[in-house]
Amino acid sequence: MAAEFKIANIATGDIFRQEIKEKTALGGKIADFVQKGLLVPDEIVIEVLKKRITQQNSQRGFILDGYPRTIDQAKALDRIARIDAVIQLDVPEWVIIERLSNRRICRNCGAIYNIKYSPKPKVDLKCDKCGAEVYQREDDKPEVIRERLRVYERQTQPLIDYYRIKKTTFVTVGNIQFDSPIDEVFQRILNGLREAELF
Repeated sequence: MAAEFKIANIATGDIFRQEIKEKTALGGKIADFVQKGLLVPDEIVIEVLKKRITQQNSQRGFILDGYPRTIDQAKALDRIARIDAVIQLDVPEWVIIERLSNRRICRNCGAIYNIKYSPKPKVDLKCDKCGAEVYQREDDKPEVIRERLRVYERQTQPLIDYYRIKKTTFVTVGNIQFDSPIDEVFQRILNGLREAELF
């Protein structure tokens, strides 16, 4: 989507992992929460996001991935940016666990693979792009994923009501299965945005 609309893709998780990788003071704090499948505290997330939104490549617009996750975060976001639409992907729990627990990430370039389904690395545990090791993130282990889903139900689900009350445009894509092609899901999102006259 970021490429399609030529706007920034802001994934708080990616920003956090970079901080952890670079062993910054902030990264050390974040690591304690991420490894347990817990949400990073709002004050840290908001500080990171505010810095990222003000960067040059976010000026034409941006897509937020992984934020907001709580009502307090949504209210903080309201103070620094305007949200045009919420994209809601309705995915069965077993599909989420299956997809994430089989996901592997390149330690060097961040390329994403799946050891059970496409795209698989051509050589076991080696990145096709740079040859570095691919690994399973701590928060992609089944027990941590289940805890993340419980946290989502408690803290993130209420955001749906929050944005509906604000009359924010919703694009909901349902019936996503394990083998749903990415291109098909992407097209359904674009169709929803088009129907809402957002482009």
